Amino acid sequence: MGRGSEVLGFDDEMSTDHNCEARVLLFTEAPAELQVPAEFEGRAASVEVHTIREYFRLQLGWDPVLVPTLAEWLTFPESGLLMTTAGAVFHDDLGLQDVRDQLTYYPDDLWRYLMIAAWWRVHPELNLTGRAGYVGDELGSALIGAHLVQDLMRLCFLIERQYAPYSKWFGTAFSRLPCGPSIGPVLRDVLRTTTWQDREEALAAAYRAVGELHNERAITAPVELGIEQLWERPFKVVWGDFPGALAAGIQDPGVRRLLDRWPVGGIEQLRELLHRVQDRRQLVALLE
Repeated sequence: MGRGSEVLGFDDEMSTDHNCEARVLLFTEAPAELQVPAEFEGRAASVEVHTIREYFRLQLGWDPVLVPTLAEWLTFPESGLLMTTAGAVFHDDLGLQDVRDQLTYYPDDLWRYLMIAAWWRVHPELNLTGRAGYVGDELGSALIGAHLVQDLMRLCFLIERQYAPYSKWFGTAFSRLPCGPSIGPVLRDVLRTTTWQDREEALAAAYRAVGELHNERAITAPVELGIEQLWERPFKVVWGDFPGALAAGIQDPGVRRLLDRWPVGGIEQLRELLHRVQDRRQLVALLE
């Protein structure tokens, strides 16, 4: 568990140039100091000793004797949730796996809310690749297209109910999603385009592929996909009312209150600046 590419199965030979100790976490009922060997099979040994409560407080700022609140779920770093739920547990007689099971994935209604927010990040931007290109700004159009590719990838992680890692392993993890082999090439086509017209066409195919994935997973009743031209402008945008279909299934009153205000989703962008566990207090205040 914890930081390290080996926890996620992404390490390679280059990973051995730093922080490549023989590492293990040992959980005890009470704080303890142990004598451990300095090396294990020729590698420096790194053994951390924690209580379960102390470890999750340290990693997520959360007390695992309590059920996570809505504000906590929305301000946990997604990469932190991944690192505390991935990795092998070799022995457990203290209830560690029970804690990890609580964090396996977002609760259903919150999951739907995050997908609504993710769809709303995509749809209003789709016509902007054409709008920027229309005035000769192909660089700006390409930048918007790249942002949309990232947002569609995040949607795929949500649809597949898998946490996304941070940027270094984001693409690698995406390629290992069940949908990665089929949708990856469609997204690469967007990045290869050099004109806004080709980019618009490639993004339409990408949106359609992710929309069809949503329908294949039967997350909601099937959503019909169509073509829109916002304000009758000459930019074609694929659209399906995924937000409406997802909202219809949300029952949790706390999630509905958030949805009624505006589907802002998680706080990943702010977290790039407020990344420490103790900063989460400020993020919770922003939600309020």
